[in-house]
Amino acid sequence: MSDSPMKKLKEEETTNGSAVNGGNISSVIPGWFSEISPMWPGEAHSLKVEKILFQGKSDYQDVMVFQSATYGKVLVLDGVIQLTERDECAYQEMITHLPLCSIPNPKKVLVIGGGDGGVLREVARHSSVEHIDICEIDQMVVDVSKDYFPDVAVGYEAPCHTPCWSAFLKGLPKKEVMMPVIVDSSDFR
Repeated sequence: MSDSPMKKLKEEETTNGSAVNGGNISSVIPGWFSEISPMWPGEAHSLKVEKILFQGKSDYQDVMVFQSATYGKVLVLDGVIQLTERDECAYQEMITHLPLCSIPNPKKVLVIGGGDGGVLREVARHSSVEHIDICEIDQMVVDVSKDYFPDVAVGYEAPCHTPCWSAFLKGLPKKEVMMPVIVDSSDFR
């Protein structure tokens, strides 16, 4: 057995050549978090971990927050990086402003997922928006984001925001039209 951290990780987290975690091998190994996916053959995205700030398991997924050496705090769900303090704005802005700017004066917006609050923050910047519904099933993601990413989760303070979570979909009138719908959810496995 090699002393290489990646070799150890591979041997510990694979069975019969099949990677755990839906095809991803992601872990904290000797001071590093590495995300490895079949989508990027021959590549890994690794960040130096200064300190693990939170680790928990919700009803839906594993949730971790760590302080990285170069990207600030990092939110990880089921071993997949969801956001970093350093570059979260690029994702949040693109997923929000492109659809909102393609519809003249959107009034109501539905966000599916979006537990970190970043999309809410960006939607609330549009003066025409009067109402935002968010359907995030994992309250732990919301709570962790409010605790560790307050500049992102500030969207939860928007006055036009309604926290509807999964109950929203059950009570949605059949003829209700929501435009746009922004899907900011984790990949399903």
